[in-house]
Amino acid sequence: MRNNNDIISDKMDWVTVALYFAIVFLGWINIYAVTYDQAKSISIFNVDINSGRQLIFIVGSIFIILAILIIDMRFYETFAYVIYGAILFLLLLVPIIGKEVGGNKAWLGIGSFGVQPSEFAKFATALAVAKYIGSVGFRMDQLRNQIILFAMIGASMLLILLQKDTGTALVFTVFTLVFFREGMSPMLIICGVAAAAIFILTLLVKSYYLFGAIVIALLVAIIMGKKKPKRIATLTIIAFALCGVIKSVDYVVTNVLRPHQQNRIKALINPDADPLGFGWNVTQSKIAIGSGGFLGKGFLKGTQTKFDFVPEQSTDFIFCTIGEEHGWLGSLFIMALFVGLLLRIVFLAERQKNRFARVYGYSVACIFFFHFAVNIGMTIGLFPVIGIPLPFFSYGGSSLWGFTILLFILLKLDIHRMQVLQRI
Repeated sequence: MRNNNDIISDKMDWVTVALYFAIVFLGWINIYAVTYDQAKSISIFNVDINSGRQLIFIVGSIFIILAILIIDMRFYETFAYVIYGAILFLLLLVPIIGKEVGGNKAWLGIGSFGVQPSEFAKFATALAVAKYIGSVGFRMDQLRNQIILFAMIGASMLLILLQKDTGTALVFTVFTLVFFREGMSPMLIICGVAAAAIFILTLLVKSYYLFGAIVIALLVAIIMGKKKPKRIATLTIIAFALCGVIKSVDYVVTNVLRPHQQNRIKALINPDADPLGFGWNVTQSKIAIGSGGFLGKGFLKGTQTKFDFVPEQSTDFIFCTIGEEHGWLGSLFIMALFVGLLLRIVFLAERQKNRFARVYGYSVACIFFFHFAVNIGMTIGLFPVIGIPLPFFSYGGSSLWGFTILLFILLKLDIHRMQVLQRI
């Protein structure tokens, strides 16, 4: 029989591996572009700057990949709940003994070295959700199962919210798409989209205008449906519910959200209202991307980048560097790489032979999609700034390692997909 290395070499999805290393490499050189100073000419390998430290994280990720591939594939399903519980415990420790970085108390560590457990909560929650959905006799249409699944993702979200990291907590909402793929009624997604639309409308339009529109629509419905009292009663209940949602949005934005969160929403609605204050990040981000034109200014020649006009440009706003130095064409190429990776992950998920692997694969795809869409969207003003990294591109060890674990566990499961079928 062939050894484990032979199986890995034959069955590994090398297209996904190539996309992974291409994105990681391009992310690394763009991190260097952010910190490059022509006057000092510091080497890209210098550990005193972000690119040098990121290289250490990349080397670390290679060891993580090797460990994932060496471990028996049954480990990930067998110990899914244990891994999930261990990460929840770490999340629970963060508000107690964690250290604050960038306004968020989301790190555990000693001295300058630290890890962000919330980045690892993504793969742990994905494993736990896949384990539960993949259990014998599971049915998505049972209310008990839906409550347990939402409790799983809710526990992770709640503990991350305690760290004041709203952006990372919102990532876990995409598990709803996984539940839909496994048979949950689409009504929840429809209600979610409707709630989001109402939220945005409430921010854009004065509340009393919306109340007036609802009353007029209700009156028209009553006039048109005089002989259908049940329908009128249903529409009346919906109208009152909409009014309640609109009023609650006003209350939440004004009294629940913290000042910096309110400013992020204001910057999304009208970034020109305070371009030197809460609108600064988005305004400078769009200037940097727009200044690159079609072909960009050239590698290491971005002026917005060099003079630090855009804050957090190595992490949350790394896409600005691509837009400025490589232009529309370079941005399109990077986005094509990410879209290719997402499509490949969906392909891998769909060809799995058991439910656990398939659910895990779709969880990975949804998490990557959320990060990709929201991170790029917030740099061009389509989404509020919520502070989440661009996978494999943004600076940070926890982020890189968390996404690497997410992806390569899926690749490990894919390698042995036929063996899973035989075992079942």
